[in-house]
Amino acid sequence: MPRSQKNDNFIDKTFTVMADIVLKVLPTSKSEKQAFSYYRDGMSAQSEGEYAEALENYYEALKLEEDPYDRSYILYNIGLIYASNGEYIKALEYYHQALDLNSQLPQALNNVAVIYHYQGQKALDTQDTDLANSMFDRASEYWKQAIRLAPNNYIEAQNWLKTTGRA
Repeated sequence: MPRSQKNDNFIDKTFTVMADIVLKVLPTSKSEKQAFSYYRDGMSAQSEGEYAEALENYYEALKLEEDPYDRSYILYNIGLIYASNGEYIKALEYYHQALDLNSQLPQALNNVAVIYHYQGQKALDTQDTDLANSMFDRASEYWKQAIRLAPNNYIEAQNWLKTTGRA
């Protein structure tokens, strides 16, 4: 049974009904509708912390989805799961794939910057200042792009850029 048929709370059920109605009236192909269904089920599983199930759904959605913009969001969500599991290299791969398809995705730019900043902090912990500075410089470039797209977001990053002289 698809996850969309298992939702227990009112909001999830309402969203599912609305999404199903919209899906039926949109002039899209059967595979695009299936891709959206997998994507929706992946988001639902992800929100409940069911990451393995979410990944299965996202990978199925990727097999079917042809639109680059929609694929970018699927890839972004896969990156989120890997990042939340501490698999930062895999997360970066998926974030970069998402950005290759949609360079206007500030949340992906921000998440790449967060990972590079984290790697910079880890390098500082081991006294590797050259690597730390390199990672911080990379983080700053991604944060600048994210802030350019969403100037009212990422306040902590904006402050960090200013206080470190990287703004």
